[in-house]
Formats: sequence, structure tokens, C-alpha cells
Amino acid sequence: MARWDPNARERLVRAALDLFVRQGYDRTTVAEIAERAGLAKSTFFRHFADKREVLSGGDALARLFAGAVAAAPPGAGPLEAAGAALAAAGEHAFTAERYPTVRERQQVVAANPELTERELLKREALATALADALRERGVPDPAAVLTAALTLLALGAALARWTDRPGLDFAALAREELTALRDTAATL
Repeated sequence: MARWDPNARERLVRAALDLFVRQGYDRTTVAEIAERAGLAKSTFFRHFADKREVLSGGDALARLFAGAVAAAPPGAGPLEAAGAALAAAGEHAFTAERYPTVRERQQVVAANPELTERELLKREALATALADALRERGVPDPAAVLTAALTLLALGAALARWTDRPGLDFAALAREELTALRDTAATL
């Protein structure tokens, strides 16, 4: 395939996941990923700083969350706006078509302590981005921070359920989890 192919990034991600699953994250090199994708090693580094970045997805989910919160109806409360962010994740990031990739990614991350630590840092950054988006809607602290924390807990729980059982609707699971967390928090 041509090096300039516009789907080079996706090919690199797919190749990396295939290799990570087959031979392990630690035993996979950038050169192997590029070769499997049919691209030059330099092309890999035009898209990613290192092989850990292949799994991170950048800040796409944070942008998706922020956009959904901003687009929520003006009268929506903090949890409704956060629910819109989770619904957007279900429409764009956690779809039936992406299920195999997301599941493989979760397995690779869970099998590697370095990646697990990085995933926790990424979730913290996502919570910060969500809290910032809520503040832009006029939600004061600590409500913005608490809503972001509950939303990330709901995201994690929904993602675990979704990756365990194919065919489930991620947005519905996330809505259930967020509602359960809201109800539980109300009893504290």
C-alpha cells in the first residue's frame, strides 16, 4: 500500500493491536507495527510519539465529551449534560463496529502495568476536561468536579459491562450506571 494512504493512522492502530494481542505489548517493536501496517517506521512516528500512544487515542474522547456537554440543552443540569457526553461516547467511540478493537485494547492495557497506569492518568485528564466543560456551562465547583467523577465512574463500569458482553448498547449501559451512581450518592 502507498505510504501516503489517508488511513495510515488506523492501519497502524490495527497492526499494533494485532501484534500486542498475539505476541504481547513488551515484545512488539515500532518497526514490527509499521511493517505489519505496510508503512515506513518514519510514518509511525509522524502519527505517534511511541508505541504507548497507539493505544491512547489522543484526546479525542475529551473533545467528544466537551462538545457534547456544550451542545446539551441550555436547561440541562450537570448530570444531564454529563449524560449527553456518555451518549456521544456510545454513538462515536463505543459502537458495535468498534467493539472488537475496544475489547482488544482493554485486554492489552489490563495485561500491562505501565499501560494501566497510563490509562488511569488518561482518565484523570478526561475528568478534568469534563469538569472544565461543565464549568463553562456555569456549573460551580464542587458540583462540576463531583459530576465529572461520577461520570468517569459510570464510564468505567459501563465499559467493563460492554466489553464483557457483545451486543449491548453502550449508551444505555452508561445511562444506567450514571443513574445508579446518582441515586447512591443521594443516599449518602
